[in-house]
Amino acid sequence: MGRLGASLVAFRAEPSGWLGKGLGAACLALVLLVWFLVTMGGAAEERLVSPSVLPSPWETARSMVPLLTERGLVESIAASLFRVVAGFLLGVIVGVPLGILAGTWRATRAFFAPLVLFGRNVPLAALIALTILWFGIGELQKVMFIFIATVPFIFSETASAVIAVPDRYVETAQTLGATNRQIALKVLTPLAMPSAYTGLRHLFGLAFGYIMLAEVINAEHGLGHLISLSQRRAMYEDIYLILIIIGVLAFGIDRALVMFQRGLFPHRVEE
Repeated sequence: MGRLGASLVAFRAEPSGWLGKGLGAACLALVLLVWFLVTMGGAAEERLVSPSVLPSPWETARSMVPLLTERGLVESIAASLFRVVAGFLLGVIVGVPLGILAGTWRATRAFFAPLVLFGRNVPLAALIALTILWFGIGELQKVMFIFIATVPFIFSETASAVIAVPDRYVETAQTLGATNRQIALKVLTPLAMPSAYTGLRHLFGLAFGYIMLAEVINAEHGLGHLISLSQRRAMYEDIYLILIIIGVLAFGIDRALVMFQRGLFPHRVEE
């Protein structure tokens, strides 16, 4: 077996960079091929899958022009990104310092444990109802929905990253005479940040998906609003195209965050 075949079947082995990208591209090509095959044909009765369930790739791509010119796609993308970034940044401002505190002094973690447990397990539909009750149905509700939905996870990810720092670093700092405050700020926090950043990167992707739920309620713009409107009007091509756009945006944002991560932590980058 050649080197390529061995790398493909090696138990628990991570494929090389280009090989991994190639496998991902092959998966997308296979999905596109299957999509094309099951939607071949002109009339609905000639197709394996009805166009009311799954329009063809060409029909889906063709809906891009009216989405851009008539339905405010660019404005909706900007609105969704603003809501996610604002709510998530607020979650980072609150969750990261509290997470560092909880990972350093475990009593803090025990104190917040009931609230974090509730926040991590509350159904998103119930959370939408609560944020409407507390903040109305305007822009503030959508930002606060993202904040409340993500801050328990941000807190937990940060605390876990701090706790995962090996004790030998703390013991070395104590031997050199560092105070608890110095250990927390100059040892634990810098060592925990690469892992915490990776966790935050993944959570941002989840937050980008969460906003689709909030934008169903009283939103003039937003990708979730466009999907809901397209569903009511039976514009199925638009729904699939918007979902593809969401995937492309999420991938692009994640790659941008990875590049930023390489600059912040050049010694340790997790894909």
